[in-house]
Amino acid sequence: MTPATAPSARAWRDALVAVLAGFAVMAVTAAAGLALAGAGELPGGAFPHVVAAVVLMAAGGSVEVTGGAGFLAGADASLSLLPLSVSLAGALTTGWLFLRPLHNRAVAGARELLARAAPLVVLWLVALTGVALLSRQNFAVSTGDSILGDIGEILDASPTVGFEAAIPATLGFGLLWILGLLLVALLVSRRAPLPAGLVRFHAAVRPAAFAVVALLLAYVAIGIGVGLVVAATGGHADRTLAVILLGLPNLVWPALTLGFGGAWEGKAEGPFGLPVPQVLDEVLRATGRDSAPDLSTIDVASLAERDARAWWLVVLAVVLLLGAGALAAARSPAHVRPWQHALHLAVALALGTLVVCLLARIQAQFGLSLLGIGDSGELGGEVLLRPLLWRTVGLAFLAGAVTGFLGALLTRRRSEPARRAPAEPAPPVPPTP
Repeated sequence: MTPATAPSARAWRDALVAVLAGFAVMAVTAAAGLALAGAGELPGGAFPHVVAAVVLMAAGGSVEVTGGAGFLAGADASLSLLPLSVSLAGALTTGWLFLRPLHNRAVAGARELLARAAPLVVLWLVALTGVALLSRQNFAVSTGDSILGDIGEILDASPTVGFEAAIPATLGFGLLWILGLLLVALLVSRRAPLPAGLVRFHAAVRPAAFAVVALLLAYVAIGIGVGLVVAATGGHADRTLAVILLGLPNLVWPALTLGFGGAWEGKAEGPFGLPVPQVLDEVLRATGRDSAPDLSTIDVASLAERDARAWWLVVLAVVLLLGAGALAAARSPAHVRPWQHALHLAVALALGTLVVCLLARIQAQFGLSLLGIGDSGELGGEVLLRPLLWRTVGLAFLAGAVTGFLGALLTRRRSEPARRAPAEPAPPVPPTP
């Protein structure tokens, strides 16, 4: 190996390690969560294919739900969600391994960063394609003793539902996923180098970006703690642990938005149980009053109507947002003024909330019909959860501005006594002969 080719070979080696480790962590997390949820009992050796589908969705891929019921029959199904626990595990692993070789200086050329990122992106898409080829399975749907079951036996129209990867969409969304991860990793880590032309933006971007990421991770950590307590004391420990391993951020990150005044809307119809707190399931199954007639509005007030403990979401958000404001100010240079801290954190929190709103939304639907006969109450259902985007992002900007300003004042007051303390006198310098 010549010196000219050594950096390129090292970049490909580091990228391969990062990609393999990221997919391995996601696969283990998904397999553990699905096993606790009971997917290990699926017939026909479907478990590995289901694990592959969950990893595919977590890594930015797209899975199409297919349905059919043979002659003179049809099934309609769709699914749009991200298992964010699996995504987070893969993102933390891959991002850390991407940044590790770069933690040696403050400035790096754009070509060098591109030479590091390009192999990782290419290998990520190759691995995603391999996972997509495994993400394919069909299942038979039991109709029980209903009239649909009797007609199905007569016409040999047994209903089925399955899934398969949409490879073009998978590669497109997967590319956006990995590029977004690398961008966030460079924005958050103050030890990672930047091109010389971007170093001047370090004080404006990185402290606030780090504070928002720390805020989101703090909610996940608190959610893990609450989940473990519920698993130990509330029964159904396997289901609770499955939610932690598969979709905990899908619950706790919207809870953050509710805490500072944001709102979501949705509905839940059909016999399917939802892996969400009971109070949220009740609101989703109620008729909304402030939004569309067939949708329920989810905010702290609507949750508190059924459980007054929902107001603790506001208290938690206030405390952690103030902590994020103080953290951003503590990591910023001393010359940054409080109003600048407020603006930086407002923009960062608004962008972070926008990402949460796009990633945590859920849409799932399944319907079965035979000879034009359908029974949505027994054989179909729909789950929808989406943000009231402008309200939620707008209040995130306002909350970030207020807590960024207060956090800067708090940090400045704590640092003033140290600045006012008299410095120790310098030792006398002996006169030169």
